[in-house]
Amino acid sequence: MFYTYVLLSKKDGKHYTGYTKDLKLRFEQHQNGEVDSTKYRRPFEIIYYEACLDQEDAMRREKYLKSYHGRMYLAKRLKSYSTRLRD
Repeated sequence: MFYTYVLLSKKDGKHYTGYTKDLKLRFEQHQNGEVDSTKYRRPFEIIYYEACLDQEDAMRREKYLKSYHGRMYLAKRLKSYSTRLRD
């Protein structure tokens, strides 16, 4: 299995979207500052992930979630989550 995931930076409130084969390890790498593109945006929270059957599917989902329509899809999926964050 591969995973497409979205992280929320608790530092700047922005999202990071990626994919991986080992979600737990990849999250730890983000948290420990081992990923160049996110090391200055720590700490993170996983706010969304999807399991995919293979790497190609995960890459396709990552690309979609980074698109305009993908961001709108995530906004709808995470609407109740983002409401809880404001409370």
